Parts: sequence; structure tokens; C-alpha cells
Amino acid sequence: MYVIFARLKNKTKILMGLNSLNAVSPIDGRYHSKTAELSAYYSEEALIKYRVKVEIEYFIALCDIPIPQLKSFDHTKYDELRTIYREFSTEDAQAIKDIEAVTNHDVKAVEYFIKGKFDEMNLQEYKEFIHFGLTSQDINNTAIPLSLRNGIEEVYLPAITELIEYLHDLANDWKNIPLLARTHGQPASPTLLGKEIMVFIERLNVQIDTLEKVPFSAKFGGATGNFNAHYAAYPDYDWNGFAKVFVNDVLGLNRSFPTTQIEHYDNMAALFDALKRINSILIDLDRDMWTYVSMEYFKQKIKKGEVGSSAMPHKVNPIDFENSEGNLGMANAIFEHLSAKLPISRLQRDLTDSTVLRNIGVPIAHSLIAIKSTMKGMKKMLLNTDKLAEDLENNWAVVAEAIQTVLRREQYPNPYEALKGLTRKNEKVTAKTIADFIETLDVSEEIKAELRVFSPSNYVGK
Repeated sequence: MYVIFARLKNKTKILMGLNSLNAVSPIDGRYHSKTAELSAYYSEEALIKYRVKVEIEYFIALCDIPIPQLKSFDHTKYDELRTIYREFSTEDAQAIKDIEAVTNHDVKAVEYFIKGKFDEMNLQEYKEFIHFGLTSQDINNTAIPLSLRNGIEEVYLPAITELIEYLHDLANDWKNIPLLARTHGQPASPTLLGKEIMVFIERLNVQIDTLEKVPFSAKFGGATGNFNAHYAAYPDYDWNGFAKVFVNDVLGLNRSFPTTQIEHYDNMAALFDALKRINSILIDLDRDMWTYVSMEYFKQKIKKGEVGSSAMPHKVNPIDFENSEGNLGMANAIFEHLSAKLPISRLQRDLTDSTVLRNIGVPIAHSLIAIKSTMKGMKKMLLNTDKLAEDLENNWAVVAEAIQTVLRREQYPNPYEALKGLTRKNEKVTAKTIADFIETLDVSEEIKAELRVFSPSNYVGK
């Protein structure tokens, strides 16, 4: 870490090596330990590496088709070529940035870097087939979907899957725990705590299934999508067929066709919308758990040395759920912009997608922070069965639904109205209130016995 102070026209300029204390974004600052693994996919260095990979694989693919000038290329050198991106280093990325400082063009800098590698490998005669006939977007619109896919598959999905599996364990542990439900914030027909957790598991699984069905699409077709330059040089070759094999089979993406100069991003927008829905479900979970804590249905595990409030020593705040909710909100705001903006481009191409695409890692990082915070919060939960039982016992009015429904079955006159009159007097309904009411009913002793069984703790359905 170093700090340099430079005096420029009476203003102090501070040049610092980036660390968690001076990063502008909390993703690379406060929360760096939770997001560092995403750097391999969404950092500037990662984007450069993926560009190099696409360029190398494209050159190799050209060597495998009948291009006379490439017939003499030694195919045993493929592994050596792939080493360029497989062993890509921070120093290599910096070398490309140094070239870019001169070219003022990021993709051209990658091309020149690879040409330099060809010089080192004595492959000078083949250099002009690096980036042959392509435009920058043929590289960007394959490199970015590749990095997006890998980050989702290798970091995001394992994280959300781990959370779901933990929720499933809790749902199983709590499957027989009765819980006073609340609709509109008011006491309602009791439920089971495990079942309420299963609701979130099911919702998340459905949306993850939708997420995994969205193709990672890529554009590959020259300056305006028609392979103009390729057909000018080799008019008799099926370049569209080549592109389909290269994108689908070699890169493992889904080729969009036809396109303009750029990918139309419709599937990428669908992916971001799916991620946004998952985040909305997590916000719902965070708020429910926060509310259960405030109702004392849960206590929280206390970690020695932690402080809940700078002024109130007794406080143990549900900060993990709050942190998660805040990060999910940030993520969804950015996902919303990405999915709304990216599919729109003037005529055959404008540059607005370029700077926007550089931010795709930001909402994914906020989502990852949130997932980890929700997991941390869930692991702190200590079930307060006494409070759960107390709330059920204090709300005997909720069995009125059960009683009036059985009476309906028996065709008892106006049962709903009878229970409404009993339970809406602004007087506390107790076990005795219900028991006394049952005795007033003009029904058989058998039906009365059936009604006496109902209590807030067992009227939970299945």
C-alpha cells in the first residue's frame, strides 16, 4: 500500500494503491471478502482474458477450415496457443492496457498483444488471421456472455443453492412447529413454521429453473452481422455455418442470428429479470424473518465481543437481514436498468451498451453479498417456542373458522354470523369463551366433541 501526494495548481492530488479502505465501491471495499471470487469473471482483467480466449479459439477454428493460407499451420501448436489465455496473468492484462493507452481501443489492443505472442512463437506469417474479418463486438459479444455464464454457474448458483439447502434443513426441523399466521398484520388461521419456509424454497426453485433455461446468447457476424469482409475474402465458404459451429460448439454459447453489429441482448435481459425476481423473493424472506425476530418468535445467537448498538447495550439487531435487503435493492435497481437499456440500440449499433455491460458484475456482486448475509442471519436464528405458544394461546379467536366450517357442513343456520358475533366484540376470546359457545350450540354431543378438539396449536391444516 502506498500513498503519493502531488501538488497541482494549489490542489492536492492523492494517488493510492487500491485497497478495502480507499475503494469507492463497497463491493471492492467493505465487502471485498464476500465478492473477491467474482473478480475472475467481471473485472477488467477478466474481460481482457476472455477476449484473448475468444481471439485464440477463433484463430484455431480458422485453421480447421479450408483456408489455403492456413494449411501449413502446425496443429500441434494449438495447446501452446491456448496457453496464452490459460496462463493469462495480471502482467499480461497490464501489457494490454499499456497498448490500449496508445491505440485508445481495447479490442485492438488485445489483437496487438496476441500478434506479439505470435512473434515470440515464430508464427509471424499467420498474424493477419488474428481477428480476421471481425469487428470488436464479435469479441465483446462472445467474451461477455462467456464470463457472465461462468460467473453465474460457478459462483452465483452454488451460493443460492447452498442457501436453499440450508432453508430446506430448517423447514424439516420446524415442520411440526405451529405458528400463528398473520394476514394484513392480524391474527389468522395458524400454520406450520416449516411450511412457511417451504413456500420460499418452492418460489426460489421455480425461478432458478427459469433462470437456467435462459440461453447465454452471443453475436458473431462481422461489422453489421452479414460477414461482409469474410465473404469478400472467401466468397465460396459458408461463414454463417462456421459461426454457428464456433459459437455453439466451441464456445458453448447460443448464436443469435440474424443480428446487427451487436448482440440484441434480449436473452441477457431475460436473465437479469430472472435474477431480479429471485432477489425479490429473498427480500420477502428477509422482511419476514426480520418481523419474526421483532415479534420474538426467534432470538439470535450472540457472538462474544459483538455490539448491537453504540448506546443501548441490550440490543441484538437483525442486521444481516437488513444488510441483505439493502443489497438486494441495489442489485435490482441495476438489473432493472440493464434489462431495460441493453436491448435498445440505435440502428445497427451505438456505444451505449459498452459502458453498461462493464457493470454486469455489480448487481451480481450485490446479490452475492445479500445471499451470504441472509445465510448468516438464518444461522443465527434460535427458535423461541415459548413465545410461539404464548401467541397461539392468546388468540383463540382463530379457531372460529374451524367451528363455523364444521357447522356449515352440518347445515347449521347462519354459523358464520354466529361466530362473527362471538369474536368481534372487542373482548378477548379465550379457550373458555370458545368452550362456552360450543355448549350453546343446538347440535349433537358427537359434533360438540368434534368442535372441542380444535385449538390454535392444532388447527394448522396439512
